[in-house]
Amino acid sequence: MENSSKVILGLIGAAAAGIAIGMLMAPDKGTEIRKKISDTVGDLTSRAGDLVSYGKDKLEQVTNTVTKQADGLYQDVSKRADRVKENAAHV
Repeated sequence: MENSSKVILGLIGAAAAGIAIGMLMAPDKGTEIRKKISDTVGDLTSRAGDLVSYGKDKLEQVTNTVTKQADGLYQDVSKRADRVKENAAHV
């Protein structure tokens, strides 16, 4: 690893340690920060749940549409096959 990479990693580590110590030294502010983080995580979880639900609904719609189209195609092919059999029997 290059020296500049080590320095950057050291600075990032020091900043993270400073933030952690700062949160521990100021419990009131840390409580507020933890509440904001908790609220944000809750909002993101709710949004993710909404997206999953939306995705399930759309998948169900697509599945129903494809199933109906496949059934219609099957019926059409069956009718045509019956007509071909009838025509072949008359020849």
